[in-house]
Amino acid sequence: MTQKINIVMAQINFVVGDIEGNTNAIIRYAQEAIADHSGDIIVFPELSLTGYPPEDLLLRPSLEIRVNKALARIKAAQLAIVCVIGYPQHYQGKLFNSLLVLDGDKELGNYQKQCLPNYQVFDERRYFEKGNSACVIALFGINIAFTICEDMWEAEPVDQARVKAADLMININASPFHMGKQNQRQNLLFKRSEEGGFPIVYVNLVGGQDELVFDGRSMLVQPSGKLQYLAPAFSEGLFSVAVEVGPSSGTGIGRISAATIDIAQAPSAEAEVYHSLVLGLHDYATKNRFGGVVLGLSGGIDSALTLAIAVDALGKDKVKAVMMPFAYTSSLSLSAAAEQAQKLGVEYSVISIEEIYESFMGALSSEFSGYEVDVSEQNLQARCRGVLLMAISNKKGLLVLTTGNKSEIAVGYSTLYG
Repeated sequence: MTQKINIVMAQINFVVGDIEGNTNAIIRYAQEAIADHSGDIIVFPELSLTGYPPEDLLLRPSLEIRVNKALARIKAAQLAIVCVIGYPQHYQGKLFNSLLVLDGDKELGNYQKQCLPNYQVFDERRYFEKGNSACVIALFGINIAFTICEDMWEAEPVDQARVKAADLMININASPFHMGKQNQRQNLLFKRSEEGGFPIVYVNLVGGQDELVFDGRSMLVQPSGKLQYLAPAFSEGLFSVAVEVGPSSGTGIGRISAATIDIAQAPSAEAEVYHSLVLGLHDYATKNRFGGVVLGLSGGIDSALTLAIAVDALGKDKVKAVMMPFAYTSSLSLSAAAEQAQKLGVEYSVISIEEIYESFMGALSSEFSGYEVDVSEQNLQARCRGVLLMAISNKKGLLVLTTGNKSEIAVGYSTLYG
């Protein structure tokens, strides 16, 4: 006789620092997992209580009090589902990046992240201490091991779980997106699943936080190297998988029921990058409570693409475009910018910078006397446009979007506030 365990992967977009809002979301999604998915276990991403990365918020003395209150609220909700929640744990005077396994108001186990990344965008060793032991809990007739993000990139945590006879591993993540990242993740999970001899449930954060974008793509892999389930990229939601456990599995290792085989279609490389930009802009603007965005629209490709991203991220009603022509601006640029704004339905205005530029040049006439005309005069045009955009931003509470391209970034060219 087999037993089926419904595991709900909560691929959720949390807000850094909004512990109360994140707690509300955890309770709400847990209730949804019970009602709509008949969930036995719901798994939230890394540091779901605080959002990721919390950075210097972790240094605030009030954080421990707020986290403890949040956990008390979740326990008091008496959720009829096992919850796996990521949180910063203060323990014996040290701070750990941890996960807590709750059954109603009962703590079934706690795991402290052992492998702390400290490269590229990660700075976890600045804040956290390393854990040093495995966490394997008997649940629903099987042994489930728990790990956190970077633990999957090292062999030891998986080996610890194998030694403790784990049948299944649940790994919670805040793994940011970059091009090619998904193939790296899948190949890594195949390797670790084979080494451990058990399936791995991988749950990843989704959403944007400052310069980072988390793409979700939670998944489940088999020791055979088979991808059994893959949630869609850049989409928030609950995604459930069913694990069947019984004599037919031979060793007691969980096997996935055919009903949960589902592989989300991979977007093209171009679509993947575009969706990441849309999500990143949406979350940066909304999480920082901007009323919308404003950008300079020139009629060229760079600003046209930025305009399209902005509209897809926030909606046309929250996007303002400004054409700021100069003496050398062509009629084609003027007509192209107007057509772009009209097609996307955004608020559009035209403000000439000729008089502003001449005023600046007049003020600088003595400073520039005796010098040949060079890039200084060209940059002044961009600065005039920057002054206008920043003034609109300040007055209307709009975020200014830059419209530079990769070539400019590669050579270090940009105009401050332009």
